[in-house]
Amino acid sequence: MIGGVRVSQKLDYACRAAVCLTRHYDENSVMKLEDISRREEISPSFLVQILNEMKRAGLVTSKRGKSGGYLLARPPGGITILDIVKAIEPALVEIPTDSPGSSGSAVSKVWQGVSTRLSDRLKSISLEAVAADAAEPMYFI
Repeated sequence: MIGGVRVSQKLDYACRAAVCLTRHYDENSVMKLEDISRREEISPSFLVQILNEMKRAGLVTSKRGKSGGYLLARPPGGITILDIVKAIEPALVEIPTDSPGSSGSAVSKVWQGVSTRLSDRLKSISLEAVAADAAEPMYFI
């Protein structure tokens, strides 16, 4: 990708699933895996793996049974894209260590600055804000 960050399909799917859960968030209602899968066009088998990783990170919870499904573990205003990145692709925001060689330290400072800026930016974007941008337009007849 020119001029951008290469984001894995897994991270993209995780963010899309989280935004889907945000758009249907009310603290009590769960969304069925099949509904998230259909709405976001994600394979159910891959989605369940992603949601389990997000569950281990404390971002989503699940309810078993016929009326079971997934929901966000806390309000969407309190979950950031950085939280999802750390749960799914933590290497994307790891601060690089110093490189060897006479120029290693100087180059490492550049990458550390980039990593810090990226983390700060991702920390400033809540699921609530992304869901607001993704809101479907309403048509009045």
